[in-house]
Amino acid sequence: MPASAPPFDRLDRLDLPVLAQHLGLVEEIEQYLAGLPAPERLPLLPLPAVEPDRDGEPYGSVQQAWNFGYPLPRRTLLDRLVRRPARPVAITVAGHLRLTSRYLAEAGWIQGAMWDAAGRVCLLGAQTAVLAHGYGTAYTVRRARTQVMEVLHATGRPTASPDLWNDRPGRRQAEVHALLLRAEARAESLGI
Repeated sequence: MPASAPPFDRLDRLDLPVLAQHLGLVEEIEQYLAGLPAPERLPLLPLPAVEPDRDGEPYGSVQQAWNFGYPLPRRTLLDRLVRRPARPVAITVAGHLRLTSRYLAEAGWIQGAMWDAAGRVCLLGAQTAVLAHGYGTAYTVRRARTQVMEVLHATGRPTASPDLWNDRPGRRQAEVHALLLRAEARAESLGI
């Protein structure tokens, strides 16, 4: 005697994440996704030089988002089934430092607080925001902060933390960007 199909009027009562877990689908899908090759990252081409307009802006210039060139974190079907956030986008330490500088430039910079009501952030606030937007992991952030500390000590500016350096009176936003650029170059040279 063949088994009858389940009544469709009761499908709305099924707990799909629990069912998928019991059937072993979650592990099987995660193993399959882990075996896929990483997406190919296209190189960014330099823009051609253009003459500035009356306001000093180059013709055709466009403001770009701080995360331009990096994929957005996307929730997979499995993420939605098991109700979890998207996996973070894997980035290098140099990439994290680059995104931190871009985020800081877009949001604005402050001292003495991680962020304010206007959305401006300090160095730590920018690193936290990059992480919260789904780029890298806490380990990536720790390694990036180590690179910042290495640059500070190598350039004769020893400090207990990058945050104390950020909050020192007289500090300018351009100095923070220069520090991040040097730390990014150092991380690139180390291949991290």
